[in-house]
Amino acid sequence: MQRCMQLLALCGLVCAALSQPGCQWVSKGQLTAADSQNRILNEQSKAQLAEIENLKAHNRTVENQLIQAEEELADLDQRIGVDRKQLANFQRERKQFKETQGGNSRGGAPAADPRLADLSRKFDWLVFDPETGASKFDTDVLFESGQTELRPDARKVLDQLAQLLMSPEASELRIMVVGHADDRAIARKPVRENYPDNWRLSTARALEVAKYLQKVGVSDRQIAVAGYGSHQPIAPNTSAAERHLNRRVEIFVMGPETPVVGWVDTPTRAY
Repeated sequence: MQRCMQLLALCGLVCAALSQPGCQWVSKGQLTAADSQNRILNEQSKAQLAEIENLKAHNRTVENQLIQAEEELADLDQRIGVDRKQLANFQRERKQFKETQGGNSRGGAPAADPRLADLSRKFDWLVFDPETGASKFDTDVLFESGQTELRPDARKVLDQLAQLLMSPEASELRIMVVGHADDRAIARKPVRENYPDNWRLSTARALEVAKYLQKVGVSDRQIAVAGYGSHQPIAPNTSAAERHLNRRVEIFVMGPETPVVGWVDTPTRAY
């Protein structure tokens, strides 16, 4: 209909021109050329309108992405605030624990379990610290970013530790399984739904190790679990390799007389 109206208008202009004195007759070819030019202009107009609509749609998409980014940033700020409060609580508890340990030392702390020193001489992968009276399994269990699954090489070294803990000479020893994370916020949504922050991710890693040791025969009465989030790094979080070292689980071996906060049958004045 629009094209018909345009043709009628064009014909009207032609007729008006013919009615003027001195005007010449417009040929069919000229009329066809004018009609063709009109169609081209019409198509260009449609293309420009379509491009405007596309730009409007793109603008709406960008606005939605900006709103989503702002919401995620606000959520991240909130989670960082929670992490800072948890860190402050952890530092306060650690200070109280150190003070308690110092008080026990002044009152006569139990001597280091001699079995740990003997075992460290027998097994070079068990490092004994005479000052704390505890040993550390020298192989940290490492994890991929945002993951809690044990790798096959981790199971192999844990089997080695489990054999020791189930032996008669170590059956009364205890272990503290401590989980850690790097300093990056959990970005992927599926992981964030299970572990909203690095505290829970690090604890889940420690639980994964503890459950595996229990599965292969270690008594659950020998096992304790802790998660330190990203607040106890052993390397700067400035490269992928360094962050990988911080995504770890450490295992400490202690005698039954070593005071541990939360273990009610250890000799400490807290109970």
